Amino acid sequence: MTAMDGRDEQRYQKQGFGNQIGIVGQIGLLIVDFVNGFADPDAFGGGNIPHAIARTRTLLAEARKRGWKVAHTRIVFADDGSDANIFSLKVPTMLGLTENNPASAIVPELAPEKGEYVVRKTVPSAFAGTPLAAWFVTHGVQTVVVAGCVTSGCVRASVLDAMQAGFRPVVVSDCVGDRAIAPHEANLFDMAQKCADVLDLETLLATVPDQAGV
Repeated sequence: MTAMDGRDEQRYQKQGFGNQIGIVGQIGLLIVDFVNGFADPDAFGGGNIPHAIARTRTLLAEARKRGWKVAHTRIVFADDGSDANIFSLKVPTMLGLTENNPASAIVPELAPEKGEYVVRKTVPSAFAGTPLAAWFVTHGVQTVVVAGCVTSGCVRASVLDAMQAGFRPVVVSDCVGDRAIAPHEANLFDMAQKCADVLDLETLLATVPDQAGV
């Protein structure tokens, strides 16, 4: 995470920020927008997103082995743009992410398997206007482990909404990426202070026993 002035960190601690939420009960894995368009630096990608995708391959394999419930997200707008919104007004190129556009397809190395939920969304959060929270609740999920991109956008929005919906979010720091490193690091720090636990992949897997979530 980004280096902070020691006095700033002390101020956060003094004010009661940064407590650990902990990992409890059934675990769900949420992989946010690791699609071809965000893997491509000439489209929506760049920065450390390729590294985050590579690390998420290990995370996804472990999640499947351990029996975690897995959900993926894609940004998918209507072919005719009829569902254009404020998000697409701010970033008009998002309207090109339609159902059959290869840029909206999940990267092959993280392709969903049978039983994994694919959420289609038109806003940053994986939870806003989607059945994702209900799907997690149906499967008894209490802790949501989050990977994906971008850290400062759709990941952060999804983590905040997960917390507000009553889930315990855990952001895997080396499995999330952004097209620029400064917002990536700043948002990891801020999420760790206010709405999530932030762990690297090695620490997460060492913390959660193999049988967790089964």
